[in-house]
Amino acid sequence: NMGSLGMEKTVTGWAARDPSGILSPYSYTLRHEVVGEVVEVGAEVSKFEVADTVGAGVIVGCCRECAPCKADTEQYCNKKIWSYNDVYTDGKPTQGGFASAMVVDQKFLVKIPPGLAPEQAAPLLCAGLTVYSPMKHFGLMGTGLRAGVLGLGGVGHMGVKLAKAMGHHVTVISSSDKKRAEAVDHLGADAYLVSSDEAGMAAAADTLDYIIDTVPAFHPLEPYLSMLKLNGKLILLGVINQPLQFLTPMVMLGRKSITGSFIGSVQETQEMLEFCAAKGVTSMIELVKMDYANEAFKRLERNDVRYRFVIDVAGSNLHP
Repeated sequence: NMGSLGMEKTVTGWAARDPSGILSPYSYTLRHEVVGEVVEVGAEVSKFEVADTVGAGVIVGCCRECAPCKADTEQYCNKKIWSYNDVYTDGKPTQGGFASAMVVDQKFLVKIPPGLAPEQAAPLLCAGLTVYSPMKHFGLMGTGLRAGVLGLGGVGHMGVKLAKAMGHHVTVISSSDKKRAEAVDHLGADAYLVSSDEAGMAAAADTLDYIIDTVPAFHPLEPYLSMLKLNGKLILLGVINQPLQFLTPMVMLGRKSITGSFIGSVQETQEMLEFCAAKGVTSMIELVKMDYANEAFKRLERNDVRYRFVIDVAGSNLHP
């Protein structure tokens, strides 16, 4: 019985009716950050027991035979099965986590560590993991590094929190000054730069070991490439549906890398949760009930959430 789940700005809707009986303007469920309690296990389940608090992320199936699967990087399997709007092995559609119960193969579940509240753990399964995975893969978990976080949204705010927990100096880069107080006072960033501040950007040239780029819209790359040190990495995490451009000397003359990453593996998810529990890292959330979902979507369209809505499904009295 999955009790709570995170909701991202990328959500496009849900298919239930609101209390007035009017069909929501949104078209379908998208929910892949699901946390709840195990209520039943199959005969061959060995990793989990009834009453365990567990989480399911965006992937609920894979081929288990390809190179990524054999390397425990199943998120890159070309036959991966999404937890929503996909077709499962039994031919039935996957419908996400807006439900009183959800059946998941044990391979794709993780245990929520003691001390990490379910509503806090849910957004970590995507936003937290999306940042943690490339930091681990590219060897960016040691102390003393200088990090940049471009874009301060759901993924970006976790970038700040995780980088700080790893002992990094963190600079938030944004298009305006509106989020300075949030970045510095609430999230603990060490510095804040407005990308249009030419003097400030020039002063920050060659100062960063890596940049977590979470911006989901077209933007120039040169201003941020210039901020990287020798061998620095610009890690793209925002989904952008048009080509980005840069001049090749910007990367050649500093042996810099432009790369990307997609969520993370189940193994990395468990590691990330344990890290967050040990370091006291949580996401900034607003906990709501299911009857608030339509209003939550409207607020998401206005960017009016810091930084994730989490719906308490178990507490929403869906089956009185």
